[in-house]
Formats: sequence, structure tokens, C-alpha cells
Amino acid sequence: MTKCVRGVAFAGAATAMAFGAPLAWAPAQAAEVDGPKLTWNISTWGGKRAFTAGVERLSAILAAKTGGSWTLRIRYGEALSKSRNNLDGLKAGAFEGATICNFYHPEKNPALMALTLPFLPMATWEDNRKVREAVHAHPAVRKELARWNAMAYASSFAPQYELLGKGKPPMALADWKGIKVRAGGGIGRAMKALGAIPVMATATEVYAAIRQGAMQAVAFPFTQAHVDYKIHEVAEWYTANLAPGTSDCPLVFSIGAYRKLPAQYGRLLEDSREEVVKTQIGAYRSADRKNLPLLRSRLKEIRYTDAQIAAFRKVAGRPVIEAWIEENRGRFDARGLVKSMFAAVGQTYE
Repeated sequence: MTKCVRGVAFAGAATAMAFGAPLAWAPAQAAEVDGPKLTWNISTWGGKRAFTAGVERLSAILAAKTGGSWTLRIRYGEALSKSRNNLDGLKAGAFEGATICNFYHPEKNPALMALTLPFLPMATWEDNRKVREAVHAHPAVRKELARWNAMAYASSFAPQYELLGKGKPPMALADWKGIKVRAGGGIGRAMKALGAIPVMATATEVYAAIRQGAMQAVAFPFTQAHVDYKIHEVAEWYTANLAPGTSDCPLVFSIGAYRKLPAQYGRLLEDSREEVVKTQIGAYRSADRKNLPLLRSRLKEIRYTDAQIAAFRKVAGRPVIEAWIEENRGRFDARGLVKSMFAAVGQTYE
């Protein structure tokens, strides 16, 4: 039997966990964790890509550690549910886990939308992780996910967003005026502050929308999502350092399904999280090494000056955050949630 740490904390560890060495396991036929035959279905969209590296790693770990007894069956391409409806599917018990994106359904997870606010303190991958885990651990987020029979296991750790677009390149901030941009949540509000027109579309809808002229630009996690969804094939330029913010698309599990797990399977999930996180972040780094040369060879790079970035932050940073706090006053402790994100990396938000 594997020596495991007791106590599963699916809402994100309150204390940061250092990146460890890859787990070592025996061949699939030699189970280290004994248990019953079990299959969990996981609903996601799109195909295999950097975004799905974490859940794919978890699937491999569970199969190897249990000698094939526990199967995590990842269902790609919205085979089980539309991406906007994964929380509904969990609530109905249609599957045991899913990836969700907060801005696909902001009304279902208003507190989790804190992770779409602009210019959060995520300068490094370590900070990215600390901020997300602080949000997942916050009572308001745990409560709202529980309403959907969901508990957060690990974020997908989306990188900072940049924009790819078609048409006249927005070399100055004023050039964004009138450009239709796929951008949700706080990122959409930040772009609106520049005069852009935010529009909402799921990731799988964007390619056709840009090609057909329904929108001119898209904010996606850079560089992985742009290339995975082939936006570079219909775009003409990209921003290299605008970094307006990010989103949160965590892997969540059914509370009901988790409570039915044998204790040793629950401990195995907890023990596997570190390797899942390490794999997920590593996948984005690998994607950048491949994608950046591709984008630079095909598209015009737009790089803003420090003065332009400072001007962007002035109109679209704190004002957008404060507006979000005010809108959610009375629903949950929005200011406390924002403060917790900054405190997670040793900063203060007042």
C-alpha cells in the first residue's frame, strides 16, 4: 500500500505546496493501492492539448497506482455536455468530474469570477498557483461550487491572456476603440475601458467568428489556446505584453461521487495533485517553446511601451476591480476575496 497523507482538501490547499519530483509507480498490473473497480467520466471540450495535460496525467496515475482498477475516462469534444453546462451535469449526477470555465457561466459562479479581474498579482507560475488556491479555498467559492455538487481539485492554471486579431493592428491604446473582442469577465471590462466591444463566445466558436468577421480579436491564454484553436491561421497580429488578466478553468469533481470513494482512493487523489499541477504548468511552458516562434514568423507582433501599459492599468485595473466589488456587495465578501488573492503572494490590497 502507498503511504498517503490523510485529509483531502479539494478546494485548494490553504498553504502552498512546493513542486515535487515526478511520482514513480510500478507497472499497471502491480497495484499499489488496492480497491474496487471504478470508472469516473470526466466531461471536457476540445481535444487533447496543453489545457488537458493535468487531467490526463491524473488519469494515468490513478490507473497505474490501482493496477487499472480506477479508470478516469476523459470525454473530449463536449461528448457528455456542452461546456457551458458542465456544472449542470455535475448537479444532475450525469458524470463524476468536469473542467469548467468561470466566464462561460458567470451567473453560476460569481465569486469564482474574481479570477478574471485584471492585473492580478500573477507575475510568476508560483504566484499564479498561490492566487488560485487562495480563491478555491475561500468560503464563498466553496459554497457556490457546492450548490452545483462540485468541488475544485486543481486549476488549469491558465497563463496570462494576450490578444490575436485581424485587421488594422492596434498599435496605440486608442486604436482599440470599436474593435469587437472575445473577452469575458474582468478582462472584457478592461478591454471595454479601452473602447473595445467585448463579445462572448466559447473557445470552439472563435475561429469561425474571426474568419467571418463577427469579431476582430480574441483574448485567450497565451500562447497555448490561440494555437490549439488555430486562431493564428485567421489572425494577422498579436499582442505580446498587454497581459490584461486571465480566467479560471478548474478540474472539479462531484461531491456525491467523492463521498462514495473508498478512503484509500480519496487519499490517492490528494497525493496525486502535486504531480497533476506540475504536469499542467509544464505543458504550457512546452507549448510556448513551440508556439512563440510560429506566431513570430506568421503574425505582426505588437509590444506596448511601459507608459502605455501604465495608462492601461490606470483606467482598467483598480477601477474595474472596485466596480466588481461594489456589484457583489451583499452577495458575498467580495473585498475580502480580492484581499485574499493579494495576501496569498505577500501583497496588500486596500
